[in-house]
Amino acid sequence: MVRKSETAGRLDDAARAGWLYYVAGRTQDEIASSMGISRQSAQRLVSLAVAERLIKVRLDHPIAACLELANAVRKKFNLKHVEVVPSDPGSGSATVGIAEAAAAEIERWLKRPDPIVLAVGTGRTLKAAVDQLPAIECPNHRIVSLTGNIAPDGSAAYYNVIFSMADAVKARHFPMPLPVLVTSAEERETLHGQQLVRSTLEISAQADVTFVGIGELGIDGPLCVDGFLEKDEMMELMRNGAVGEICGWVFDGEGKLLDNPINERVASASIPSRESSTVIGIGKGKRKFKAIKAAVMGHQINALITDEDTAEYLLKA
Repeated sequence: MVRKSETAGRLDDAARAGWLYYVAGRTQDEIASSMGISRQSAQRLVSLAVAERLIKVRLDHPIAACLELANAVRKKFNLKHVEVVPSDPGSGSATVGIAEAAAAEIERWLKRPDPIVLAVGTGRTLKAAVDQLPAIECPNHRIVSLTGNIAPDGSAAYYNVIFSMADAVKARHFPMPLPVLVTSAEERETLHGQQLVRSTLEISAQADVTFVGIGELGIDGPLCVDGFLEKDEMMELMRNGAVGEICGWVFDGEGKLLDNPINERVASASIPSRESSTVIGIGKGKRKFKAIKAAVMGHQINALITDEDTAEYLLKA
């Protein structure tokens, strides 16, 4: 019994070392420092991960600590699904690890034999996930964008992922031919009344699964950096208690959508019903802690892909 436990622990360490080496791109010296072991031990663990066939493009062996964290977060916030990937203390990337995990989850849904509607949001993390997808043939599925594909200057929005998905996934794709934000609630109603847009909104409401990024707020947050909001608009939102956004929809610290003129201008589709759709939020990192916590507390999402550090924050919050 002791031997089995020791073997499992050894494979956990090998899986962690393999993840740091192949996914996070760390050197063996950096792995040794991160895990508190010698360089030779780090080298042996990476070799063990390969010998035990834990390494393909993604890890096949789940790390026990990550599984425990995922289960605890799922139970605490009554979520349908939680996946926790290892944290890399030496990396400043906001996407490494969770992008690969999200790609694997997207692929699992797309390989289902029965027709599904898969909805996607936008953003850097989601685009990084879509860039990891292999070529998939699934002509019976429908993929729909929740957010517009037009930037404030009229150009194609760089982080809109629907067209990137179309390159890899052979399915029917339905883009949202709108900007993320319009000038007024009246303009939104007019645009949403157009037949082309209305049909896309109807499809998005039927989503079986939804993948969205979770955006932090601030003058260096995506809505400001990408030019959708002015700095004074962002500061006003934060003074009113806003902490995060999903597909442009701004919510407060309890995860409730703000009754605010900005939300009245959001042209994105509503986040699909959490009663009928598995809505998977993807995000990690200290900058997103408050936004992720609010999203799970307020059930803006009912599933989550994140990392160890974020999961531990959620359990302590």
